[in-house]
Amino acid sequence: MNNNPGIKIVFEDKWLVVVEKDCGLLSMGTGHPGETTAYSLVTAHVRKVSRDRHSRVFIVHRLDRDTSGLLVFAKDAGTKQMLQEHWDEAVLEREYVAILEGRMAMEEGEIRTWLREDPVSMTVHCSDHDNGGRIAVSYLKVLRQGREYSQVSFELETGRKNQIRAHASWIGHPVAGDRKYGARSNPLNRLCLHARSLVFIHPRTGEKMRFRSNLPRSFKRLFAMESAAGVEQQPDKEIRGRREH
Repeated sequence: MNNNPGIKIVFEDKWLVVVEKDCGLLSMGTGHPGETTAYSLVTAHVRKVSRDRHSRVFIVHRLDRDTSGLLVFAKDAGTKQMLQEHWDEAVLEREYVAILEGRMAMEEGEIRTWLREDPVSMTVHCSDHDNGGRIAVSYLKVLRQGREYSQVSFELETGRKNQIRAHASWIGHPVAGDRKYGARSNPLNRLCLHARSLVFIHPRTGEKMRFRSNLPRSFKRLFAMESAAGVEQQPDKEIRGRREH
């Protein structure tokens, strides 16, 4: 399959295109002419393959600019609508992997909060009670730990804006490189968040579609260096700010 700098096409049929998006690439444009985005690159690809300069694609969901990983586009408005209207039922699994600051006290757990967006700061705020936002649920599992960082898997029950970034900050372990949500370090010169796996029911065929993306090499190198340096620090006594329900 054809690939462009910034995206890798991992699946395509007459209804859908699934890509891996690089960190630093917008999912779709902000209105500035000539912007390179995942949307523009996938559109160019589809037009080239179909030899139809009027071919269109439709974004089904988004990733933050600095989040890498799996992203789905539809090739027609009907397929987009079918997926978006039944997203919670169609999507069976969404897993992200993040590198969080600090060593985690728990091996796994649930984070359940209300999330409300601040229109001025454009950040979302967590609360353990109804703050006028929407309920957000994440399940985390620690995959590995070094001296200063933890590699953590997040499975999403809900898909709110900045959910993982806000939840990581809420428990006192921001995503590394995420200054917006309180990170103090930036070891990889990027937001350390990657959309690793996605399982959903194809809206047209009813087939279970399963996709898994390799972690960025930089994630692996960071923990190789952490391991080489040895693990001396003990895990935190508690996850600061965590609320149990």
